[in-house]
Amino acid sequence: MMIDPRDPLELQVAKQAKIIDALMRRANRQKDVGPSAFRAFQSAIELQQQVMAQSRDLERATTELESVRYERERTRKSLVEALSSMEEGFALFTDGQLDLCNELFLNLLPDISGQVVPGLRISRFFALMSGSTYFTSSDRSLMQVAEALADSRDDGTITSVVVELCEDRWYQMSAQHTSRENVVLLLTEITAVVRRNRDEKETLIDRQEDYLQAVFQNMSSGICSFSADAEVMMHNGRFREILGLPVPLLEPGMQVQRLLDFMRARGLIKADDELKVETWRRELNTKGWLRKRVRDGSDRVLDIHANKLPDGGFLVELKDVTLEARTTEMLENRVMARTAELTRANDKLVKEYQEKAQVEEELRLAKERAEAAVSSKTRFLAAASHDLLQPINAAKLLISTLKETTRQTDLFDMMERLDGAFGSAEQLLHSLLDISRLESADPDAVSPTDVSLASMMGGIHGDQTLVAEKKNVKLDVVPCSAFVRSDPVYLLRSIQNLVVNAIQYTDPGGRVLVGCRPRGDKVILQVWDTGIGIARKDQARVFEEFARADNVPFGSGMGLGLSVVDRACRLLGHKLSVRSKPGVGSVFSIEMDRVESAQIPAEPVVLLPQSEDMSLDYIVMVIENDQDVLFGTTQWLEQWGASVLPARSTQEALDFVEDMGMPPDIILADYQLDGDDTGVEAIARIRAMTRTHVPAILITANRSESLREAGIQNDVSVMTKPVKLSRLRPLIDWKIRWQPTARSVGGGLGIPTKVAGDRPV
Repeated sequence: MMIDPRDPLELQVAKQAKIIDALMRRANRQKDVGPSAFRAFQSAIELQQQVMAQSRDLERATTELESVRYERERTRKSLVEALSSMEEGFALFTDGQLDLCNELFLNLLPDISGQVVPGLRISRFFALMSGSTYFTSSDRSLMQVAEALADSRDDGTITSVVVELCEDRWYQMSAQHTSRENVVLLLTEITAVVRRNRDEKETLIDRQEDYLQAVFQNMSSGICSFSADAEVMMHNGRFREILGLPVPLLEPGMQVQRLLDFMRARGLIKADDELKVETWRRELNTKGWLRKRVRDGSDRVLDIHANKLPDGGFLVELKDVTLEARTTEMLENRVMARTAELTRANDKLVKEYQEKAQVEEELRLAKERAEAAVSSKTRFLAAASHDLLQPINAAKLLISTLKETTRQTDLFDMMERLDGAFGSAEQLLHSLLDISRLESADPDAVSPTDVSLASMMGGIHGDQTLVAEKKNVKLDVVPCSAFVRSDPVYLLRSIQNLVVNAIQYTDPGGRVLVGCRPRGDKVILQVWDTGIGIARKDQARVFEEFARADNVPFGSGMGLGLSVVDRACRLLGHKLSVRSKPGVGSVFSIEMDRVESAQIPAEPVVLLPQSEDMSLDYIVMVIENDQDVLFGTTQWLEQWGASVLPARSTQEALDFVEDMGMPPDIILADYQLDGDDTGVEAIARIRAMTRTHVPAILITANRSESLREAGIQNDVSVMTKPVKLSRLRPLIDWKIRWQPTARSVGGGLGIPTKVAGDRPV
């Protein structure tokens, strides 16, 4: 196509006219009017019509273009008028060249306003602005703004800069890309804001200065600042007071040397202190700080603190520490005096310590000797208990025999008194041995096990009934079937002691009651009496050794029974308590743990005392290695009608059985015989030899739990020495008469089996 529609309308019309003119000249040059010429003419006519149509379209387009140009100019004029009414300077740069701006932007810098015309490059504008005489400063280079705009072409970041113009005018210039080609510059006046902030800042600074000045003047330390040329700059009143300087000497600009000369002339500093000043100044320049304590001419003590200032000057702080220094000196003198005193005291203490160490060593040796003596006593009592109880047992048997022999004679009263005196000696010996065992460190001193209160309380009743009857005191024992966790030997001894005490301190016609109270998983065994009672002040100490209440008559005992009870209960973990009122009576309580046990008592709960004329018409085998005890036991048994086979060893007892050809009715055996021989072995061998379960009673000074358990396993009753004859006699009768039929163990020597209670033929 010969006409480019993108060309301007004037150019398109000119091209069409040229084409039409060329076609007309060509048509005039034709000589013939043949078909080809006619066709050419027709083509020319059609072309002319097309050209005319194009011309009309072109005229219409030209008219529309003129209308658009008019509207554009009117819009541009309106935009310029709107921008002129803005209170901020505005400029639009298109493709880096100024397109339009308002009046404020144009006249902001009058000396360059003639060069701010459309087409001005933005970088050139920043260069002109920087060189303007009206431009004072900016918070950064304006060329950096141009660089920042180039970097933010795509992200639309706003770049701002604060510009200061002459006459203290301030503007904030903001630049931003609205598209990749267009940049908008906006100038906002911030003069009022800057001036207000500056006024507020100056006011705040003035206030701070007044505050700091007040603080500076009222400081307890003296402060003075000096310039790099060693001239006075400023000081507070305290600095002048400390040094006693007149006001003119501290005027700003006064040299330090004049101050030193004045102070030396007045005797405020010593002659050699001036030499130190130069040394101090060098030290201050080297370290940046200085700390010194000096004495002035008036014998005051001053602390000097100096610090170097950034401008080369220095700040001096003075403190009058005279009182503090004197106090410190006084304290140091006191400390020295006190140290000397303490040194002397320490020497004295060392000497006393050495003397004390020597005394402690002597005490340690004495303690070791005492402990050795106590240990020796304990070992002696433990080892000699058997030897001590053997003669007691023999004497008791002989006294009992003599009592029965002299019953119808004048000597009976004497024998009864002898029996009572011997019983007191026996009780005292038992208490001493019990205390010795309970004080020992032997872990086997007590052996807790399940104990039947039924058999134990029955034994107490049998043992103490005759004693109570002789004093005309009623003794009641309430049966109890409970089992408790305790040591049977020491529990029995404790109950016996409580009952004996209750009977002893109850007047004739009174009453003693023994019984148990269940309380949850506990059992409380109580002994009540209507005796003389115990005062409250004595209730705690009656459990001490050799202690008795004030109302106890003289000669009523050594006061060891309750001590044994207290020690035994503490070792066994039982709670012991007492309630009492003088003239009314007392109640002693032992609280124990209750246990469930299927243990069946090996002996009857109550052994009824036999009448005086009851005979022991049995064959009794007595095995005892002590000649006196063997003799006494034999005499006592024969007095009651028994036939006694006295043997000193197991072999001798076996010889008796073999010679007799039959088993005895009962065996009474000591546990510890000569050498390794024991009563348990003798009983076992006699039963094996006779193939008969012969009833047996083991009489021993050994109170160990292991021996008691061995007796239970072998169906042997165990009694401790000195044996209670009032209990031994009915026990013999019960074991022969009322025990189940003797069991044959079969085979052997052909010795016939007998039935308990029947005499062998």
